[in-house]
Amino acid sequence: MSQNFLKLNSNKTEIIIFGPKSMLHTFQNFSLSINGHSVTPTALVRNLGLYMDPALSFKPHINHITKTSFFHLRNIARLRPTLSPSAAETLIHAFITSRLDYCKSILYGLPSNVLQKLQCVQNSAARLLTRSPSREHITPILRKLHWLPIKQRIQFKILLITYKALNNLAPPYLTDLLHRHSPPRRLRSSDANLLTPIIKTKYRTLGDRAFAIAAPTLWNSLPLAIRESDSLPSFKLNLKTHLF
Repeated sequence: MSQNFLKLNSNKTEIIIFGPKSMLHTFQNFSLSINGHSVTPTALVRNLGLYMDPALSFKPHINHITKTSFFHLRNIARLRPTLSPSAAETLIHAFITSRLDYCKSILYGLPSNVLQKLQCVQNSAARLLTRSPSREHITPILRKLHWLPIKQRIQFKILLITYKALNNLAPPYLTDLLHRHSPPRRLRSSDANLLTPIIKTKYRTLGDRAFAIAAPTLWNSLPLAIRESDSLPSFKLNLKTHLF
């Protein structure tokens, strides 16, 4: 940092240790000396608006999004009688959808019961926009609004990044994580535009959530016609239809 003329503020420096829950207790007494100050690991850090915990469960992050979103939903609900449908939708996208979509690809692989909180936020926003009663089934409402559910929105984002990486529309460090499937001998899958994971993971709860593993898994599950889309708009259109 000194070579780049930067000054480290030791009082505001935080460290966090990521790992399996079974191993985190072994680092309880760990400390790091930085510029004469002793820094101990913390249970929660914020980076670019994303709250990270040692187990990478992202529960604090989801709880924060849920709390903030419902706060804005209550305020929008007070104004809803005087708003047109287009104005209400603009407010919901600005205050709710933008929060649900921020860093959503990092939530891939989380259990459904964890993502359910975000789904409740989206369901409430859809009911508020369409003025639908709570007893009405939410799936037709989301289809009418062309809103993908939370789990599918996460998959959509990862697959969109994958398509861009394969077509030189993404940074090289993402493209380097993807390897096209090339079997040693001629097979029917040779021309199927498939991907091969470059590493094998040991832990499904952590390793399988990495982009190098998640991207090939989701990409290979797509129909061939979508994988071979000739343009980004057509890929996005076909992918959204497929996920619906």
